[in-house]
Amino acid sequence: MPILLLLLGFFFPRVVIVLLYLFTGWWRAAFDSILWPVLGFLFMPLTVLWYGISETYFPGNVQTIGLVIAVLLDLGLIGGGARQRRR
Repeated sequence: MPILLLLLGFFFPRVVIVLLYLFTGWWRAAFDSILWPVLGFLFMPLTVLWYGISETYFPGNVQTIGLVIAVLLDLGLIGGGARQRRR
């Protein structure tokens, strides 16, 4: 089941964010206000998903490395992005 959730989170991060918000309570522990999760949901869903998960489950440097990777994926610097699709 966790592997399925991981794959669903990679391909459909907004769906996983909504499901986790509705069915778990750990979003309240990761964020102080509702502003950052909403902005992350709109603009950088993988980053906000990783931050919410890592605040709960992973301490230390793993959190930072994963956050950098999530930001790069959201910005399209990993995986080709629009430039690759234009060719």
